[in-house]
Amino acid sequence: MSAQLNQHLGKKLRLRRTSLGLTQTQVAKAINVTFQQIQKYEKGTNGVSSARLLQLSSFLKVPIKYFFEDYQDFTSSNEENSSSKDVNYSFLLRIFSDLEPQQKEKLLEVLGEHKNIKKAI
Repeated sequence: MSAQLNQHLGKKLRLRRTSLGLTQTQVAKAINVTFQQIQKYEKGTNGVSSARLLQLSSFLKVPIKYFFEDYQDFTSSNEENSSSKDVNYSFLLRIFSDLEPQQKEKLLEVLGEHKNIKKAI
């Protein structure tokens, strides 16, 4: 199980790092490790200690819970009381800002046509 958890944490670390446009070197310097160590974290080769996870969550501006979301054995007591899923809005905003103006218009048009999407969900 720990190998799967390490790989999951690594994927979440890479996703957040790339969504912020950061390099492995930038993250490494922020938490005082080498970029090779960040590579090992992202591949799941090395586990991330709780202290490092706290540093990463602080630097990447996400709650520690972020790293465990979507992990098969993770359930949050808040999730039991809430039917909404936590969305990485900064990632969505970054993707949206990279779109061409025509693509943005089309996306907004499609979303506008589906205002009642909550009823379908």
